[in-house]
Amino acid sequence: MALADALVHSGSQPEDSWWGKLLGDALDKALSTRQGQAVETALDQLLDSRSPAYEVLVEHAEAHSESILLSHEGQTYEALLVSAPLLAWTRYQLPPGQLDATHIEQLSALLRTAVLQADTRLALLPELIRFDQLPQSFRETRNWVQAAAQQALGIRREAPIVRPADIPDDLLADAYFLMGVAVVPQGQPVFQWQTRQPDQPPTRDTVAAQWAQGCAGIVEALFTGCQVEYLPPEAFYSSTRQADQGIRPLTLKSAITWLQTAAHLPANELRAAIVACGEQSAEEYRIGFCTRQNNDVIYGCVWPSLNREEAALEQGAEGQVDTWDTLAALLRESGIQDVRRLPGLQPLEFCEDCGTPYFPNMLGEMQHPELPEEIDPAPVQFH
Repeated sequence: MALADALVHSGSQPEDSWWGKLLGDALDKALSTRQGQAVETALDQLLDSRSPAYEVLVEHAEAHSESILLSHEGQTYEALLVSAPLLAWTRYQLPPGQLDATHIEQLSALLRTAVLQADTRLALLPELIRFDQLPQSFRETRNWVQAAAQQALGIRREAPIVRPADIPDDLLADAYFLMGVAVVPQGQPVFQWQTRQPDQPPTRDTVAAQWAQGCAGIVEALFTGCQVEYLPPEAFYSSTRQADQGIRPLTLKSAITWLQTAAHLPANELRAAIVACGEQSAEEYRIGFCTRQNNDVIYGCVWPSLNREEAALEQGAEGQVDTWDTLAALLRESGIQDVRRLPGLQPLEFCEDCGTPYFPNMLGEMQHPELPEEIDPAPVQFH
């Protein structure tokens, strides 16, 4: 915490480098031992005190957990945890997205030819990872990198240990992560867009387009009945943030689509109420759906806040995204015209029996969502 605060108050590039080196050394030491939880503890304290050092420590903790240096046969290598999210939504039931050895071989070849720099060593995890299977701490992230990097260099054969997935059957939108570790000699580029070729150098956009086209050709059959977006491979934390942002509108869209098909309710027969929920700021926005006939909540959707700007209840400064307007626009784009913004900040209430979040009705009352008895809530299994 002291080193992060010192870096915040640094007044020059040489001082930045000095404090950054000390902070990096401290993080490497903590994350390579059982003291890894100390990083999360420090971040919690900095967040509670609203210290500017929080952002500095997060940035450095991410960098020192998703990438490491290691030596093998007299050569120093840099290893980076790389992730390529696939965002899928459906009105049926999401598939497991199970990969086989042929898929892994084809995806590895695609990464090497379309995304990574030539001669990059690569070790892919043998399955698509869901959100709840991702590393839950900086130390766990670093352990994944260490294990997969050693696998890429031929030091070990076992892939990192991944916890089993615990996915609800009624989930209509989710992110699947193709993950692996890319290993290059220290100081060498990892991605093709880092290179400077004399003839038509690749850009991030061209690499992303090549990846999306190639990835769809390999795994599209695994997602029959789904709409899928193929996000470009990136460093782990960057790609996870992109997936977090990208899945939110798809979750909302899939919920509305499912209501129209399963409940046989046209969008113009639905109404929506939006309220901010949290302790001191908006940790998430909850959208409750009602019919035109009554104010009972029949379904709900959660829109998490991903940064401090989205957590602010009153926004609207020039150039700043307004979460309320974003949600209202998505709802109206899906055909729901009666959208009500509810004032204030509601607590994060959940049902004590089943854990379901409470959602607002059009009168501002937080309710347990209850579908009409004639509607079967189970998504149709298309696969």
